[in-house]
Amino acid sequence: MEIIFLGTGTSQGIPMIACDCTICRSPDPRDRRTRTSIHVVMDGYHVQVDAAQEFRLQCLAQDIRWIDLVLLTHGHADHILGMDDMRRFCDLLGFEALPLYSTPDGLARVRSIYPYAVIDRPLVRGYPAFLLHEMPVLLETPGGTIRRVLLPHGAIQVLGLIFEEKSSGKRFTYFTDCKRVGPEERDFARGSDLVVLDALRQAPHPSHMNIEEATETAVDIAAPATYLTHLTHTVSHEADGKNLPPNVFFAYDGLRITL
Repeated sequence: MEIIFLGTGTSQGIPMIACDCTICRSPDPRDRRTRTSIHVVMDGYHVQVDAAQEFRLQCLAQDIRWIDLVLLTHGHADHILGMDDMRRFCDLLGFEALPLYSTPDGLARVRSIYPYAVIDRPLVRGYPAFLLHEMPVLLETPGGTIRRVLLPHGAIQVLGLIFEEKSSGKRFTYFTDCKRVGPEERDFARGSDLVVLDALRQAPHPSHMNIEEATETAVDIAAPATYLTHLTHTVSHEADGKNLPPNVFFAYDGLRITL
């Protein structure tokens, strides 16, 4: 299994517009963060999770050449507004629609923003098309299984995802954009070889875990490695990373992990 971090930043991106803070002007490339999304490959099967505004640029930067399946954790702008650029992957599939799974709220947002693309096949070559499905509790794919849990994020629930590769049995848990991870969801995550958690900033936030809440969750789940994502411009990769507990790290754009 391979996990590629396409983006690890918040809805405003880092550097932010019209900001001269230390992080926004940092020379460390790990402090330059596009909006959060990942690409997961299980036994050669390519799963794209979310599509930020920079999706096209992220694909070019990380040489993403194929998508078999799209998962949207939820319908907020920073996770959905890059979907139109998936038109190229419909072409590569042979002028076919991409299967897309999300929550009912996420699917409703797709229908409202991309009505021209909710169709069995692209209208013409070069257009996007999506086959919409509500995410089941357990999704079987040629590369392995993807289990979903529901996590609180303000007024909505988002998909938490647990991937298990068929050939290796390796497990990867991805919990972004959530305020808490409850006991049952932590139990599902236990035994994962890698965990990724939402950890917005140092200060508390009403709909995201902050770094303290995320690290407590990470220590309790006790995976061999946990990476924190969806980071604001208050977080210095180098300086704040030194204060994290063992086996907990900040993710960064372009990070690739093979399990």
